[in-house]
Amino acid sequence: MTLKILKPAQRMGFIGGGNMAEAFIGALIRSEAVDPSALLVSDVDTKRLKKLKKIYSIETTTKNLRIFSECRVILFAVKPQQMDAVLSEIAEGLGPTHRQKKLLISIAAGIPLNTLERRLYAPLSETGKKRLPIIRVMPNTPAQVLKGISGMSPNRYATRNDIVTTRKILSSIGCVMEFAEKDLDAVTALSGSGPAYVFYFIEAMIEGGTRIGLGKQAARRLTLETFRGALALLDEQAASPEELRRRVTSPGGTTEAALEVMEQGRVGHFIIKAIGAARRRAQALSR
Repeated sequence: MTLKILKPAQRMGFIGGGNMAEAFIGALIRSEAVDPSALLVSDVDTKRLKKLKKIYSIETTTKNLRIFSECRVILFAVKPQQMDAVLSEIAEGLGPTHRQKKLLISIAAGIPLNTLERRLYAPLSETGKKRLPIIRVMPNTPAQVLKGISGMSPNRYATRNDIVTTRKILSSIGCVMEFAEKDLDAVTALSGSGPAYVFYFIEAMIEGGTRIGLGKQAARRLTLETFRGALALLDEQAASPEELRRRVTSPGGTTEAALEVMEQGRVGHFIIKAIGAARRRAQALSR
């Protein structure tokens, strides 16, 4: 099998083996971007490691430092509250003359590049820092079904090759866009939290269907297929959401009656306001 991301003898490691890490692992293997033998994952949960090893035939460990020692590309997939301990553990093993080039990718929400740099770069010379580029990534949960969208922001030491490598990794779980880091809080608010907004609206539509007499399963099926169809229509036609909405809204019809209620309730206004609130919270968590 030809490795498209790693060179021969190089390995990719995951510090943290949760759902998002598993999404990456499964996608990389299915797309043949990385051979299973080139992957190594660490976690404190030995049962989780046993499951990953059984499903994907990959090597596992409870030692984070082994990941850092053996891997060329390292993806931090731990919870934000665990990140400080992980960074401290790795920083202790670094010296001013760190020689091995490694690419560090963090998907820990709310952990800015300057925090990662402050913890990891403290013992390093300028040359050592250049050998340890960091790219911060904000994925979202549809990555688990290879339909994710990720925003990425490289630090100043990331080369074009580092960015290309990261793009290849992120493309295995969906789409990827590059942003200045100052925009990642907005990315978090829109696409990182976005699936929850969609699920919230779907919940309400299903509930609305049951209240007008439909069975729960029928209401669910009608709602989900309506979402799939609307998105497919939007993808395939060169028209804006506003234009497509107008096309289905006949004067005096049922759609107009429904949309009038939404306008009276200022639904659109509050969706916009909610996204703003999510961004402000992301900014607060990133400080």
